[in-house]
Amino acid sequence: MSKKRWGLIVGLGLVLIVVLAGAAFALGRALRPYNLHAVELDPPKPATDFTFISSRTGQPVSLSDFRGKVVLLYFGYTTCPDVCPATLTDYKRVYEILGDKTKDVQFLWVTVDPERDTPEKMEDYVSHFNSEFLGLIPPSAEDLARVAAAYNVYYERHDYGSGAGYLMDHTATVALIDPQGMWRAIIPFQADPQETADDIEYLIKEAR
Repeated sequence: MSKKRWGLIVGLGLVLIVVLAGAAFALGRALRPYNLHAVELDPPKPATDFTFISSRTGQPVSLSDFRGKVVLLYFGYTTCPDVCPATLTDYKRVYEILGDKTKDVQFLWVTVDPERDTPEKMEDYVSHFNSEFLGLIPPSAEDLARVAAAYNVYYERHDYGSGAGYLMDHTATVALIDPQGMWRAIIPFQADPQETADDIEYLIKEAR
């Protein structure tokens, strides 16, 4: 066999090895179980349903109305000076990354300050970040306390004198609920938007 032909055979063999190695790597990734970047609940638990008032329509809205979508559930308030605007900015970016996949996603913002957060104020605030975000107002303090406790959310009012008003301390995480209505994970404050978008895409695909 000539050296030229032998070199050609060796070259083709090397190409074949590279192709097979790439295919094996891709197959391995496809078969590997996906681990959420968010803090997973083990096991997942049914998401507690509730009915609050929509800031957009003034009508009752239930969590179960969004069955079939990935729900991002957050508790905050419109006069929050730091954590809330930072969180909404992050989820605005998540929506930008997801693009048209946001048709299968709903970000819900529950106010922990219904005394000051009117429907109009809530709607102006959340829509400033994304028109698809929806603000929700609990009908009573008891309803807020019950639902917040169900999602391990802490909140507490702190007064700073008659002229200074008050602030609300509150949990800064987001509950990640899958399309079947199962609470799957807790997304930490300032989680990477790309990682959050990846988790959401996985839950959308998983439900199909």
